[in-house]
Amino acid sequence: MARLTRYSRFESELDELESSELMQMIQEALLGQGMNDPYDPDPNARPSMDDLFDAILNALAERGMIPDDLLAEAMQAGDIQDSRLGQQIQRLMDKLQQDGFIRKEFEEGEGGGAGNPGEARFNLTDKSIDFLGYKSLRDLMGGLGRSSAGAHDTRDYSSGIDMMGELKSYEFGDTLNLDTTATLSNVISKGFDNMDEGDLVIRQSEYSSSAATVVLLDCSHSMILYGEDRFTPAKQVALALAHLIRTQYPGDTVKFVLFHDSAEEVPISKLAQAQIGPYHTNTAGGLRLAQQLLKRENKDMKQIVMITDGKPSALTLPDGRIYKNSYGLDPYVLGATLREVAQCRRSGIQVNTFMLARDAELVGFVRRVAEMTRGKAYFTTPHNIGQYVLMDYMSNKTKLVN
Repeated sequence: MARLTRYSRFESELDELESSELMQMIQEALLGQGMNDPYDPDPNARPSMDDLFDAILNALAERGMIPDDLLAEAMQAGDIQDSRLGQQIQRLMDKLQQDGFIRKEFEEGEGGGAGNPGEARFNLTDKSIDFLGYKSLRDLMGGLGRSSAGAHDTRDYSSGIDMMGELKSYEFGDTLNLDTTATLSNVISKGFDNMDEGDLVIRQSEYSSSAATVVLLDCSHSMILYGEDRFTPAKQVALALAHLIRTQYPGDTVKFVLFHDSAEEVPISKLAQAQIGPYHTNTAGGLRLAQQLLKRENKDMKQIVMITDGKPSALTLPDGRIYKNSYGLDPYVLGATLREVAQCRRSGIQVNTFMLARDAELVGFVRRVAEMTRGKAYFTTPHNIGQYVLMDYMSNKTKLVN
């Protein structure tokens, strides 16, 4: 007979639930939010306190953590927020705010504190973004069987400060990272007066490259349209990558660009609550903006990580108007997009594409992008894209040519 797991601590007092536990329970709701109409998405939609209330209620119900008496009373109440269960959820929401995970704000024209909870909006704080990034990274890395990662490995050796490599005789130009044991052995055997330059022994170190990355996130209509939410996993990957870089690769940089009818940079603090829309896919605009951001970076390696599920279908014209064509690969749009890809190649920028669809036209387009920039093409799904992106980032190798 199967054992029934009882959450007795929650049955006695839901107020005892820690904010970090609660954040873990509702992290997918915070990223996906589920409040946007898939048939008419609003890119400016902002989550309300009512949305947060519903997310907590659903998380507690799914885990069987609501005592029967509270649940029965709530179901009989005219407004669940007035019930004892509703009041406890309100206290959990207050705790999230007190512990610095959310910041409550009011729409323009509403008084601070006046009005119903549904009139208030909330934003995720930096603490929340860091927590969600850590959780996403831990979940994705758990799937990889990896616990940590160092800096990007290369095939090159140098005589830098990270002394982990093999011994070699000193040559002019090397940094003098002396291996004292081997050098003193030569002194003893030959005598100080008979030593020459080759008797100095240094220890080589592996050269670790620095990288500047721009993550291009497709937020066009198709990312949620066909009964599958592809945008939430993409955001989870982006948050995990940001956390990985901040904690394991402090010399690297990462920036984020959303592309749809046009393209814009989005700070990490706003990424988790970014929404789908507008409708089309301006890949050329995204690539152009990514190149502008990478030009400002002085790194050994520059790369664009593009996560998309659709063909290029929009283009920004010289006068600022948006040309759109959703039917097939428009030669005009395709040509402009490939010109941006060629410019990436001339600038030494690698484009790695993670495609969430497998239409024949898309496969051909993605492979062409990879060939032109000597990048990589991955045809993946929302369920395993995170593992592909993280593995690619950690194993990416480059050769520094002097």
